Amino acid sequence: MSKFKQYINKRHKTVSEMRPYIEGETLDGVCVSEPDRLNGRPMLGDMIARDPDDRESKWLVASEYFATYLELITD
Repeated sequence: MSKFKQYINKRHKTVSEMRPYIEGETLDGVCVSEPDRLNGRPMLGDMIARDPDDRESKWLVASEYFATYLELITD
């Protein structure tokens, strides 16, 4: 399983912990919205986000949203 890394939302200036979706992985415990499911998600390029205060709270982030609004935080 990939490790989570921190990303900053360029629009809202909030920090999220995310990792790449791995094709074929079981998404037990990951919230995937109905519109995303209807659009064929999850798919390669999507990300799994988690709440840094509640690491069991996870959700899918579409690749297009990720590419537009999120940027890796580097030291």
